[in-house]
Amino acid sequence: MNDGSTIANRPEAPLTRASRPQSFFVLRETPCPYLPGQKERKLVTELSPRGWPDSYSDLSRAGFRRSHLFAYRPACRGCEACVPVRVDATRYAPSKSLRRIARRNADLTGTLRPPVATYEQYLLFQHYLKSRHAEGDMARMGYGDFRAMVEETAAATRLAEFRDREGRLVGACLLDLLDDGCSAVYSFFDPDAHARSLGSYMIHWAIGDTRLRGQRYVYLGYWIAQSRKMAYKIRFRPLEALGPQGWRDLDPSAN
Repeated sequence: MNDGSTIANRPEAPLTRASRPQSFFVLRETPCPYLPGQKERKLVTELSPRGWPDSYSDLSRAGFRRSHLFAYRPACRGCEACVPVRVDATRYAPSKSLRRIARRNADLTGTLRPPVATYEQYLLFQHYLKSRHAEGDMARMGYGDFRAMVEETAAATRLAEFRDREGRLVGACLLDLLDDGCSAVYSFFDPDAHARSLGSYMIHWAIGDTRLRGQRYVYLGYWIAQSRKMAYKIRFRPLEALGPQGWRDLDPSAN
């Protein structure tokens, strides 16, 4: 991957005049959470409410993601495994398995809510982490950390809640609304509801909601061919990837 001082101006990801005044910083290397033996390095910029929505939408189109009040993009030495991807909601063609998942969850109600954390959400978040990511750093997050993840934002953030017929919260997805769609920041769900495939269903729902709002793209972060954790993203077609020629339909067989 390109050196951090130049990555923001790569040909495939030009930044507009609104975002160029921002300052960018390269963080120190840390162990990669996805590829054993690799080092991770990030290019980071602070987001300002005054610059939203133009600058954040531009940064998303340039392959950046958001964490709290910052946007970041990989700037790793000698590694380009992280590929920014997005789904074109206007061309979305769910597979048979995704259509089955949608029917299986037809009893759920999805609602976009303001980014206000609740203890009910936190309990589900903790249950999810202890079941799926018990060894990760996030498993040690307290309620205050969870509130910060949900509420510290300079974007038009919403929390999509998914409830069953009894009103029980079974899943949630943190979404940032952009000028051309939305960015899926983080999701968590009831890990005991295996048959529902809630992780895939919530992305399917977000794609449909984006299309209903007359917008086009759902940004899913990074796809890593060598990482099983990221493999699920290839299910959503057509999946576009950001590369030297801009955004193009991803051909997984080329990786």
